[in-house]
Amino acid sequence: MFNALRVIVAIVSLLLLLGGLVTIVVGGLPGLGGLWLLVLGAAGLVAVAFERTRYHSEAAERSGDPGRPVGDSADARFQPTEERFVDPTTSQQLRVWLDPATGERRYRPDA
Repeated sequence: MFNALRVIVAIVSLLLLLGGLVTIVVGGLPGLGGLWLLVLGAAGLVAVAFERTRYHSEAAERSGDPGRPVGDSADARFQPTEERFVDPTTSQQLRVWLDPATGERRYRPDA
C-alpha cells in the first residue's frame, strides 16, 4: 500500500513540476502561479525521496523486510523498550526493541 501511495505522490508531483515549467514558459497564469507549481512539485518529490529512507533502510525496502525478525531468537544488542503498538496488517501487539548503538529498531510480538 505504501509503495502505491509513494508512486501516486511522485506522479502528481512530477505533473505539478511539469505544469509549473510549462506555465512559466507559456506565461499562462498571472503572477507567481508557475513558481508555486514548481515549488509544490519539487517538495512532493523531495518528500517521497526522504520518506523512503526515513523509516526503513534501503536494504529492508528492497528485500521487503518489514523490520520484524523471523523466529524468537533475540539479537543480544537489542533491548526492549516500553513502546508497544498494534500492527495494522496482522492485528498483533508488537513491542519495539532498540539497538542503542545504532538506533535501529525491531518489532517483535509482545509476550
